[in-house]
Amino acid sequence: MDDERVHGPGGPQRRRRRPSPWPPPWAGREGAEPDAGRLPWRSTALITVLVFAGSAFAARAQQDQRAPLDLFARVLLVVACALLLGRLRRPVAVVFGTAAVVAVYLGAGYAYGPVFLTVAVACCSAVVSGHRRAAWTALGTLWAVHLLVAHWLYRWLPPAGDDPAPFWQEIVVAGWAVAIVAIAELARIRREQWARERAERAQAARRRAGEERLRIARELHDVLAHSLSVINVQAGVGLALLDSDVEQARTALTTIKAASKEALGEVRQVLDTLRTPGDAPRAPAPGLDRLAELVEQAARAGLTVDVTGRAPRLPPHTDLAAFRIVQEALTNVVRHSGSRHARVRVEDRGSTLRLRIDDDGPATGAEAGGSGNGLAGMRERAAALGGTIEAGQRPDGGFRVLAVLPTGAGGNQ
Repeated sequence: MDDERVHGPGGPQRRRRRPSPWPPPWAGREGAEPDAGRLPWRSTALITVLVFAGSAFAARAQQDQRAPLDLFARVLLVVACALLLGRLRRPVAVVFGTAAVVAVYLGAGYAYGPVFLTVAVACCSAVVSGHRRAAWTALGTLWAVHLLVAHWLYRWLPPAGDDPAPFWQEIVVAGWAVAIVAIAELARIRREQWARERAERAQAARRRAGEERLRIARELHDVLAHSLSVINVQAGVGLALLDSDVEQARTALTTIKAASKEALGEVRQVLDTLRTPGDAPRAPAPGLDRLAELVEQAARAGLTVDVTGRAPRLPPHTDLAAFRIVQEALTNVVRHSGSRHARVRVEDRGSTLRLRIDDDGPATGAEAGGSGNGLAGMRERAAALGGTIEAGQRPDGGFRVLAVLPTGAGGNQ
């Protein structure tokens, strides 16, 4: 697996694991599970060629010790190879079937050779598909048959006049069996590892999609809630003064036009970012340098805002989060507070930035306690940077939002 650096609005952000370009052979297309409905014709044909060619060579090399290959031997070889076509659909039946055919082949006295490859392939398929006990049982049974044939039943089985096999040969057979088990277990472990990696990639993709949905929801909520709150207040003023004070009604309508234009611009910026996620934003993200604009917008909605303190130079993500937190806090004052005066205090404390937004209340509705999406969005923004948000009623009846943001956290987002 290779690492890939992901770039975002704030520059290089985090490293993401890139899937390996070489999936294991048992993983289907795009690393999917093997297709149990298909038949492995090509691999089985290749194994058949190897088995027949190798068995013919082994028969010539062992012609003085083993029985020559006849029609029955070739039928057994065909059956053993043909069984491998079903190793994806019926791995247990195939591993026992190939073991039984090879046992008959050994009992008939034919030459040792690549016929054992059919059992090895069937055993690997069974282990990889999760049938380890069946594979080991079939392999152990075949070994037991070989011991009986080589050291006891050889007297009554072909070829005639055969002698018992030397015991050192059992070491070779045991090594062959251990090698099959080791290869099968390695294949199983690699397959499980691949499945875990695939599941982790899918989970990471779902998590990134969820985080992106939350980010978009926060941006749209903050943009629309603030602008629509201004529009709602000014629309009410305009309706109330339409007959009695035409100039003031005109001013309210002008404010509505300006707020809606700004909202459309910010929404367009968010949507442009979604359409071209790999490109840099066409316009810089808002930050605390636009705090004066927030104050002006609040003034159009009838809210006087006093600002004290000055923000330091902040990383882009921290600057955007701070701006949105102040924006949402002022929006909540406009919507839920009877006070027409708010105070914003900005404090630079070196490694942290403190934002305090106060109003004198009282609350005008049931939602004044701040249990809606606005406060939830502020908390999510602060938590994403490693900061905190405290919001609640003040003892004197007003409402306070206190945000503490690390000034160096934005570059890691």
